[in-house]
Amino acid sequence: MTEPATQPAASPPSTRPADEPPPWLEELPPKQIVAELDRYIVGQDPAKRAVAIAIRNRWRRAQAPEEIRDEILPNNIIMIGPTGVGKTEIARRLARLAGAPFIKVEASKFTEVGYVGRDVESMIRDLVDAAINMVRGEREDDLYPQAEQRAEERLLDLLLPAPTAETADPAGVAGTPPPGAAEPPPGGFVVSTKGEAQPVKPEEERRRRTRDKLRQLLRDGKLEERQVEVEVSQQGFPLLDMMPPPQGMEGPDVNWSEMLQDLLPKRKKRRTVQLGEARRILVDEELRKLVDMDDVVNEALDRVENHGVVFVDELDKIAGERGGVGPDVSREGVQRDLLPIVEGSTVQTRHGYVRTDHVLFIAAGAFHVAKPSDLIPELQGRFPIRVELASLTEGDFVRIMTEPENALTKQYQALCATEGVTLEFTDDGIHEVARIATVLNDRIENIGARRLHTVMSTLLEDLLFDLPEVTEKRVVFDADRVRARLMHIVDDEDLRKYIL
Repeated sequence: MTEPATQPAASPPSTRPADEPPPWLEELPPKQIVAELDRYIVGQDPAKRAVAIAIRNRWRRAQAPEEIRDEILPNNIIMIGPTGVGKTEIARRLARLAGAPFIKVEASKFTEVGYVGRDVESMIRDLVDAAINMVRGEREDDLYPQAEQRAEERLLDLLLPAPTAETADPAGVAGTPPPGAAEPPPGGFVVSTKGEAQPVKPEEERRRRTRDKLRQLLRDGKLEERQVEVEVSQQGFPLLDMMPPPQGMEGPDVNWSEMLQDLLPKRKKRRTVQLGEARRILVDEELRKLVDMDDVVNEALDRVENHGVVFVDELDKIAGERGGVGPDVSREGVQRDLLPIVEGSTVQTRHGYVRTDHVLFIAAGAFHVAKPSDLIPELQGRFPIRVELASLTEGDFVRIMTEPENALTKQYQALCATEGVTLEFTDDGIHEVARIATVLNDRIENIGARRLHTVMSTLLEDLLFDLPEVTEKRVVFDADRVRARLMHIVDDEDLRKYIL
């Protein structure tokens, strides 16, 4: 992927290689954001453009004058389209590329207040937790060399313990010569195997040289099998998680078990582990000491409020005829609970209060049974950008199997290569797989690109089963071979319902 010739003047220059994901998707112009999504998702250009504009607007808002910055609200998006056309895949790729707090939730998991289940405010708490993990990971990456250096010094202390008073001076204080006595030669002499007399180095010098030799062996990986004894803190008290909080201390902002663990004394125990495991334990301890969690939480809360993205999938599952009764009575209640979160409110979390005014919400749903107009009008108004995703055609299936970096054909080729078998697909073979997938979607149920997974797994089932003993080291699937393997299943009306 090549960088465009011109970029907005305010955009920071990109110095990353073309084949690496950007650290912050917001910093890229919309065309480059679409190009990043094109690496994994075929077609659906209107949805990609809408998402790219919404993501880039987060960065634009941060550059706007302060007096109007708070007035610029995000344009939430609702993506409408049948299953298997790329709605969820867009969310997955945004989560990996965004560089900002991002979570994906399913609307069907939430219930109205008063019912058993998750309340809608938990999505913001999950977003805060994701942001804290992200910021802490960034800080740990920056401090890792320093933590590694500290852990190395602690490992050397374990391999070469500091001398005690007795070993450093066996004679003790009484061994010092009286005033006026002749001073002995420093360190005395030793005779080598060749009969040469050499002065003995002072204890500190010998210890320093031994430590340097151990350090070099440690860095060369020659001591990984050595056993050392380290002191570790025991993690958690399982019984505390089952204890109910006292009356009046319930709520999302109070973590009862965590509060009790902070009050109880930290229990430590000694473990004998190999040096490689000891290094990992010590590096983790040093990172916990170096990372300022108060600063991490403050940074995470700021990112959530100004850069957070929530992807609400299966929105159509909470839509229905308004005013209905029965087991689905809470659907409209979930919409009412979701409305203030999307509109902008203050959510209480155990790390502090979070305002959702500038959190970007991207919703998606197939809307096979319900329609977007079945949502309550207030909620419809909070998703002003609507994008309809088109059903996938046979040509799209061909592109899905060849163009993306994670194409199914490339995945199966990598799997077969681990067994020493080269797997190849001819152009007509790929077109035949796409044709069969399209026919099955038309005859049975249109599940979009997911049909390719069922077709490919059935096509390669025998090969993958026989791989360890297969004699043919180069397997080529052309149109005839694909047709011979799949047509008897496609033509069998009863069998294809269960297999494909």
